[in-house]
Amino acid sequence: MLRYLPNLLSSLRLLAAPFAAWLILSAHDTAALAVFAGAGTSDALDGFIARHWGVTSRFGARLDPAADKLLMVLCFAALYGVDATPLWLVLLVIGRDLAIAAGWLFVKAVALPVRTEPMRIGKLTTAIQIGYIGAMLVLLAFDLKWPRGITAAAYVTGFVTFLSAIAYAYLLLRGLFAGRRTA
Repeated sequence: MLRYLPNLLSSLRLLAAPFAAWLILSAHDTAALAVFAGAGTSDALDGFIARHWGVTSRFGARLDPAADKLLMVLCFAALYGVDATPLWLVLLVIGRDLAIAAGWLFVKAVALPVRTEPMRIGKLTTAIQIGYIGAMLVLLAFDLKWPRGITAAAYVTGFVTFLSAIAYAYLLLRGLFAGRRTA
């Protein structure tokens, strides 16, 4: 049973993503915050269980980041839908994720010599994006206003997301040129 628990938790997070977005769009802000916090807790828990007890799988290695990305993208889109985040940030976050996914598929398709595990800047970006969503949900749930803080958080999140996109693009380009030299 323990062997399947990380994948079960990731699956539940995958299902929670559209529910969290619906809660945001429906102005059930406290419930959205609770679902988002629960999803974050499940992410930490499934990772801990998988690493601590060595119950990792190839399926889980794909399911976990997919669930995370779906949760993030849908929450960003929903936050835009309720005017809690700017469109440029939503487009940057989604564009970065789509570019990374397309780059990963390209690397696999042409067998480029590029490592495909997440980079530190990618993990930092994910943490900052999660923090941003969490902060926006706290502000919504408690009906708090903090315009300067919201603007600053959006710019920091956007800047780190942009740096991450550049880092992954550089990695892809380096792999392309390395692949041409060895071919």
